[in-house]
Amino acid sequence: MPPRNGMWGSFLRFKGFKEVHLPDTCPDCYTVRQFCQDYPIGKYMLATGTHVVAVIDGNYYDTWDSGDEIPISFWRKEN
Repeated sequence: MPPRNGMWGSFLRFKGFKEVHLPDTCPDCYTVRQFCQDYPIGKYMLATGTHVVAVIDGNYYDTWDSGDEIPISFWRKEN
């Protein structure tokens, strides 16, 4: 993925994804792992501010275990 949020955000928007912002300050924040529990069905891309994580049907896919990272927004695939 390109390194800038605006670049991959434009690509996701073109592909039919919609962005939703999340609280990124605790205690209202939650982790990638918790997001997967709350959204067990669907395709999502989570943005942590410096990183993106793919989530498909409640499982996250990344090059490392990013389950404890705090997403600031997510992109949801619209059918």
